Amino acid sequence: MDSRADVIPLKIEVHPGLFVGGQASYESDVKFENGWAVIHACKEPYHRQALGYKGRAAPKSDPEYLIARRDHRLILNLVDADDPTFIPDEVMDAAVSFIDEQLKAERKVLVHCNQGLSRSPAIAMLYLATHTDRLDGHAFEQALKEFGQIYPTFSPSPGVLGFLRRRWTSGHMGATVGP
Repeated sequence: MDSRADVIPLKIEVHPGLFVGGQASYESDVKFENGWAVIHACKEPYHRQALGYKGRAAPKSDPEYLIARRDHRLILNLVDADDPTFIPDEVMDAAVSFIDEQLKAERKVLVHCNQGLSRSPAIAMLYLATHTDRLDGHAFEQALKEFGQIYPTFSPSPGVLGFLRRRWTSGHMGATVGP
């Protein structure tokens, strides 16, 4: 059994108003609370429920194949793949932009995936790098180490780690650091 699946962290505030956690954090802490925006950074069960598809995957022809939005919820078709090419830039950029939009609207934001170990903290790490000065300008390995101090249970899958490394080393971080 994958040892990463044995750890389900509580939600952790990684930046004022920005929280990261697992599915249990959403279901037990946030789901019925007002004032929250949520990024469901996992295909199962939220993307499947939002689009209502059966079988292995959503139809690629669906306009919400990658990203669905329902009020203050962003629902991503995002799997914790071992191959970084299965982590779409479009999905990660939409998530980072959504965080920025919701924080500016003075909502608390929870980014969660199933376990809270890989996808959701990676999105938060990208946000910190592109919209704050906390990781801005850091070399990738230093940023990874520093983010690990902020979110100690960060355990990116090989695909997520490869995606982050590519984004960092290519200089294409998506958004730009704001005030």
